[in-house]
Amino acid sequence: MAVLLAGCGLFGSDPRDAAAAFLDALAKGDAAGAGRLTDQPVAATELIRQVRAELKPQRVQLTVGEIRSGDRIASASFAAVWDLGRGRHWSYPGAFELVPANTTDGWLVRWSPAVLHPRLGAHQLVTLREVPAEPAPVVDRAGTPLLTSQTVVTVAIDRSDTPDLDAAAAQLASALGRFDPQITQQSIIAQAGAALAGQSSAVAVLREHDYEAVRDQIAELPGVSFPTQQRLLGPDRDFASQLLPGIRKVVEEQLENAAGWRIVAVTAAEQEVETLATEQPRPVPTLTTTVDRAVQVAAEHAVDAVPNPAMIVAIQPSTGEILGVAQNSAADAQGALSVTGRFPPGSAFKIVTASAALQSKQVTPNSPVACPATTSIGQRVIPNDNLVELGTLPLHTAFARSCDTTFALLAARLGTGALTDAAHQMGIGMDYDIAGVTTFTGQVPPAESMVRRAENGFGQGRVLANPFSMALVASTVAAGGRLPTPILIRGVPTQTALGPVPPVPREVIDAVRAMMREAVTQGTAESLVGQGQLFGKTGTAEGSPTGGDGWFVGFRGDVAFATLVVGAGSASPALDVSGRLLSALAPA
Repeated sequence: MAVLLAGCGLFGSDPRDAAAAFLDALAKGDAAGAGRLTDQPVAATELIRQVRAELKPQRVQLTVGEIRSGDRIASASFAAVWDLGRGRHWSYPGAFELVPANTTDGWLVRWSPAVLHPRLGAHQLVTLREVPAEPAPVVDRAGTPLLTSQTVVTVAIDRSDTPDLDAAAAQLASALGRFDPQITQQSIIAQAGAALAGQSSAVAVLREHDYEAVRDQIAELPGVSFPTQQRLLGPDRDFASQLLPGIRKVVEEQLENAAGWRIVAVTAAEQEVETLATEQPRPVPTLTTTVDRAVQVAAEHAVDAVPNPAMIVAIQPSTGEILGVAQNSAADAQGALSVTGRFPPGSAFKIVTASAALQSKQVTPNSPVACPATTSIGQRVIPNDNLVELGTLPLHTAFARSCDTTFALLAARLGTGALTDAAHQMGIGMDYDIAGVTTFTGQVPPAESMVRRAENGFGQGRVLANPFSMALVASTVAAGGRLPTPILIRGVPTQTALGPVPPVPREVIDAVRAMMREAVTQGTAESLVGQGQLFGKTGTAEGSPTGGDGWFVGFRGDVAFATLVVGAGSASPALDVSGRLLSALAPA
């Protein structure tokens, strides 16, 4: 905050010094100090505080202009620039008079509200009011509206106006429980009791057609009100539940930044008297997301058939565009598991281990490898699922048949950070800042211990992932070894703290791709062999705290995806969910 002076001198009989001192205190936000330099310190201090509290300026610049003085009166002009943040600036010229102080050899500002602004009158206050920007369309990748402004009805109850709270709460719970099972008589009574006296507590927020369906049951309840407002909503209540809230937040930020504003003189009763400054809102461009409605709907239908928490993330490998994120209600109840969850990926991680082993040159796809029923590494005994023993076989077959002991031995011989580096090449452990969605891409920490590397090699140990990060793994293979940068909103680039990573060498990614195809045609994902040119890898995280999570990670054409069914006990439920997804989409 600054005052730019046109001259200088000691404070005393020079009215310029008095004007400068007042403007300096005003610019710094020292209301009491500025008030003391006027002939009405109480009134001046009170109004200055009100104006600053309302405008909340980030910076105020007041520049002294011309000073005119006579025997008993002087005047000062000034230029004001208030920086209100977010690119809002209020500039205007002002002026005030100064009169001799009664008790000192100096000058005081003759106070009136017009000192702050020339059009501010007696008994008036200042208020800042936003002029909302007009929401622009929010569309999917095909240009179809994804979020539209719709009327919602808040069902609210005021306990002070409700003679029989228990009865009213029971009636509300009976009518509204169909929309949210967590709405109960007890929850309504608790919310109403927590509200301050005379204030309503919100019981539910309903789409207009949902409200109409129950209106006759609740409209006449005493103490219950139904205020309406506009809100950006998706096509239905459950559509893209893990994507639309983040997209809506981007829209709200966009509208906030584009909003106009008015500074208004008002009475003590907040009636408008005059507009002192105004700026119209800026146009808001259409917000285009990368969501593919067909993929999103197919994924939602696929996971909804499963009682366990189930989820799918789909990405377009050629662009990194997020096509869909689907969770069933059991997963939704636990949060955004599909994009921020932390799960051991099990054998699905062998895609990364195979890449690391091939890049290390210790094996080729045709190298003979052992697949014993168990293998001992240090003090750790690692078994195959069901203690299957396959003897010696080519690496590509061990991958297709998902031999844990083979990949534990391969990983144990790798360098400390080899799996970490290979995981980064495929997106696991990358730290992305994606507009519209918060993500966790997993972790594969470097391992000094040979035992830990062995455990990490088949997706156990300290390896963590989720469907989002594993969909990036599949996308990298589909894209020829280049990790695509994930994006949800076109025109808003994704940032990453780690920077670009080198691509997987072409000969390595081609080998991994062939292994993933063999896993579908002759391996653990053979149940999906009829789903066209599909590439994939199953996984079961036996050591998961949830009792064994089932995975399938794959791609077909330009759609890569990862499916997780928590607590499934095997990969079979994930294969079933993936099959429903693929059947609903046209074969690529």
